[in-house]
Amino acid sequence: MDAVTAPYQIVVGLEVHVQLMTASKLFCSCSTQFGLPPNSATCPICLGMPGVLPVMNRRAFELAMTAALALNCAVTRHTKWDRKNYYYPDLPKNYQISQFDQPMSQEGYLEISTAEGNKKIGIIRAHLEEDAGKMLHDETGHGRASHVDLNRAGTPLLEIVSHPHINSGAEVKAYLDEIRLLLREMKVSDCEMQEGSLRVDANVNVNFEYLGRKVATPIVEVKNVNSIRAVERAVQYEAQRQYEQFERDHIEMSPANKVTAKWIDEEGRTEVIRRKEEAADYRYFPEPDLVTVEVDDAWIEKIRQSMPELPSQRRERYQVVLGLPNYDARLLTSLGADFCSYFESVYAATQDAKLSSNWCTNQIMQIMNDQNISISQFPVSPERLGSLLLQVKKFNINMQRSRDAFNLLLSTEASAEDIVNKLGLNVTFDEADLRRMVLNSLAGNAKAIQDVKAGKSKAMDALLGPVMRETKGKAPMDLVRQILQEELAKR
Repeated sequence: MDAVTAPYQIVVGLEVHVQLMTASKLFCSCSTQFGLPPNSATCPICLGMPGVLPVMNRRAFELAMTAALALNCAVTRHTKWDRKNYYYPDLPKNYQISQFDQPMSQEGYLEISTAEGNKKIGIIRAHLEEDAGKMLHDETGHGRASHVDLNRAGTPLLEIVSHPHINSGAEVKAYLDEIRLLLREMKVSDCEMQEGSLRVDANVNVNFEYLGRKVATPIVEVKNVNSIRAVERAVQYEAQRQYEQFERDHIEMSPANKVTAKWIDEEGRTEVIRRKEEAADYRYFPEPDLVTVEVDDAWIEKIRQSMPELPSQRRERYQVVLGLPNYDARLLTSLGADFCSYFESVYAATQDAKLSSNWCTNQIMQIMNDQNISISQFPVSPERLGSLLLQVKKFNINMQRSRDAFNLLLSTEASAEDIVNKLGLNVTFDEADLRRMVLNSLAGNAKAIQDVKAGKSKAMDALLGPVMRETKGKAPMDLVRQILQEELAKR
């Protein structure tokens, strides 16, 4: 059931955990490299042995500040660390160093694109904490063994907590797509969900009218969903399930009935695993072994000056300065900074943003997808492509013949000008000549004219054919079609 037809409003707040791109852990020098042999990247500090003293990784804090500024958050000038106490087999200290009442940043927003236009999703806070280890379970059913890998224990995480401003599965996807793009562009995190460097908890409930008043269902926190598509599906499923549950039991939201659930992707359903813990359950207290962090204006400004252009800023520049449609600006930006750099070099050569965008997002993208290569591996430099597009514009070469020239550009070292000359495309067509050819075609195709006027658009091919044969396929199709439509309108 989609948002338009659902008899309720979905209400979602997301907690996004991203692993920061540091070489070492948050409070020790152990490596954060993914895929190392189990328990090979550990030390007494990240294992929480008695007597050790953690030291904050300044790079992790600066990456967190970069993300906070990109998310329009206010950076806290005085922040401290806290112990969040709980027991899990993959947490040997029995506590996690986190930030409780003084997070390093708060009150920001992220703007997303929705079917109804742009929408700001408020962000309550973004704070730093260390990750726990990882349990490895024997899922064959034979060994009945579980192992623990503590390589991940102590890895720096940034937890980004949104306000419950998200109202559909589509908005969940848009928010997560944008936050992943943003953090990758800022080089804050690689956001590889399959490696666990981006994990999402979704707090879901639904609001609706019942007996003349607004009611809300109990909140369910769906934990650790490992793909954006899965989060979208989990939210849609959970909303419908909660509405149907209310129809049976009429239980409304209260502080005592929040629960935590897991998402079973292969079955497309959630399953409650425990009562949801509140802050008091964790018995937070200040971490005694770490000093507070003092942030001044100079430090914030240094971070701000080091930040590259944000995706939202690039999107706006493409529309306002280059005059690209919103669709093109969004598509190009979604492909990342390297792809945008390639596009901008093509544009620098052609001074035609729309033509450059069309070629980059169609021909270039198709080849990249077919060959599974990145833009940095694409064999034609943006300068060579730009020179070809200048020839295309100069001789008004149609798309079919442009592709012929592009294929030679891919397979040879010849210049764009030589390729166009070799293919005999260095000719121009006078509009009067093209109109004469169109009139000749119309004169000999009375049946095709009748068919076109009867709504048979396929009959246009019979009228275009003689013109293309006479010009050996070199005539600019857009102009020929325009002339043909003009002459048909007179009949």
